[in-house]
Amino acid sequence: MNNNKQAITIKGTKDGLTFIIDETCSFDQILKELETKLSSSVVDKDHPMVKVNIHLGNRYLTKEMKDDFLQIVRSKNNLIINEITSNVITKHEAKEWQKDLEVSTITRMVRAGQTVHVQGDLLLVGDVNPGGSVSATGNIYILGRLNGIAHAGLEGDRQAVVVAAYMNPTQLRIADLLSRSPDFATEGVYMECAYVDEEHDKILIDRIQMLSNLRPNLRSMERRISNG
Repeated sequence: MNNNKQAITIKGTKDGLTFIIDETCSFDQILKELETKLSSSVVDKDHPMVKVNIHLGNRYLTKEMKDDFLQIVRSKNNLIINEITSNVITKHEAKEWQKDLEVSTITRMVRAGQTVHVQGDLLLVGDVNPGGSVSATGNIYILGRLNGIAHAGLEGDRQAVVVAAYMNPTQLRIADLLSRSPDFATEGVYMECAYVDEEHDKILIDRIQMLSNLRPNLRSMERRISNG
């Protein structure tokens, strides 16, 4: 290996600094070069806080490696790590990622006191009665009456939606937001979708046909529900 090879390429962007790591260099060489470059006044000491993004390429990021990067960058008063990305994940992480992309189809009635939770999207063919609860890390599609509780985007995904053939929830949540009366019609409405309006930081309900504009990536599922 050529020890004179540059291990880190630094690029400035409007959002801060991007460190591109050469995946063929040893990690020890990367750390030494990072320390050297940051100590040679990459950023003026009087400059306000600068975000740093580190791209590792095809190198797996371990917790120990992440801690080493954090320690070096944090030692510089005006630098803060915004993101560390890698193209490589473990087999376990890949399986968990695949689960988040799956749609779990359940055919049943969710009665009072019962709870249904899935990782990924939930397609429920049935009703959610008052006192019943459904939740998903992704979207929730209910081909029936939603009269109970629904919580989509359970792990913080504000792009998640709740769709119901009949929308009359006792409680509606998406990510960290909770619906507040009169955000939805208490008498119930047909073929509606709930989503997060980021501009006003609240949950809104609209006609299901609006999903193609609100969430273009959901278009195929929305068409299937609209067409029965």
